[in-house]
Amino acid sequence: MNIREINEQDNRALEQIIKHSLESVGLDIPGTAYFDPQLGSLSHFYEEQPNARYWTLTNDEGEVLGGVGIAPFSPKHPGVGELQKLYIKPEAQGQGLSKHLMETALGFARQHYSACYLETMEKLQVANRLYERLGFRRLEHPLEGSEHGTMDRWYLMEF
Repeated sequence: MNIREINEQDNRALEQIIKHSLESVGLDIPGTAYFDPQLGSLSHFYEEQPNARYWTLTNDEGEVLGGVGIAPFSPKHPGVGELQKLYIKPEAQGQGLSKHLMETALGFARQHYSACYLETMEKLQVANRLYERLGFRRLEHPLEGSEHGTMDRWYLMEF
């Protein structure tokens, strides 16, 4: 497995992985990443933002298996980066790959932010356990400036 920065050729595969993942858990609804306008052009979206990156996970043959991003959360919270769009194809899940992606993303976040925020759903229990094991603290409500109103669980890691 390889983790590298996203390139334009990855956009379509990542869009499909994200949409299929959300569909599989009934989260292909407004207020989720499913309807993010930049979903089909992630490489451009992360390239255009300051202190932002998206990493792609590939197998040894170069097939895209998933990815994760870090970007500024909100102008209301200038020192906070947001962990975004952590998705892995079903056949690649359960192998610790999400943890490796998160470690890459958090390493970058530590260099550019004083904290990292993420939004998720309570029903995504495996993901929530990973966030907690990595040191994220659960919040009672979203940070001001949140764009995904459907999310019902929020985490913050301070560096």
